[in-house]
Amino acid sequence: MKGAPHPATAGTAPERMPSAVLFSCSFNSVRSPMAEALMKYLYGHMVYVDSVGVRKQEIDPFVVEVLDEIGISVEKHKAKTFDDLEDTSFDLVVTLTPEAQHRALEMTRTMSIEVEYWPTPDPTAVSGSREQMLEAYRQVRDRLMAKIKERFGPLAPAKV
Repeated sequence: MKGAPHPATAGTAPERMPSAVLFSCSFNSVRSPMAEALMKYLYGHMVYVDSVGVRKQEIDPFVVEVLDEIGISVEKHKAKTFDDLEDTSFDLVVTLTPEAQHRALEMTRTMSIEVEYWPTPDPTAVSGSREQMLEAYRQVRDRLMAKIKERFGPLAPAKV
């Protein structure tokens, strides 16, 4: 959003900003693409960001909707797996599900890549009205946004 103030705020004792971050979950259809989109929105001018799943599935329409609510588009997202990665030179892999954590540790066993586990609820497990389901996705979105800001800290100005 041009002209609008950037939504990131100072985090608490952020660590060094990695040059490349990979987010991973079970299907690359809800949590990891949401985290990828949020990270790109906040820090995309500073770091390369991608996402994968242990398996792949089309992006969940509720993800598209709750990200669109805050001005972020994920319509170009193409689901992929760890095996689909063309390059594995990430500084940090953030896993959002136990299954992705296991796969990331397996993949990085012989590499010098930091792996962090951020347990993240599965909004697809929520049933009820459409609004109740959307609220579960919003909660995951907001939780991931807060965790990303906390982990990566205040924004540096974009280079012009």
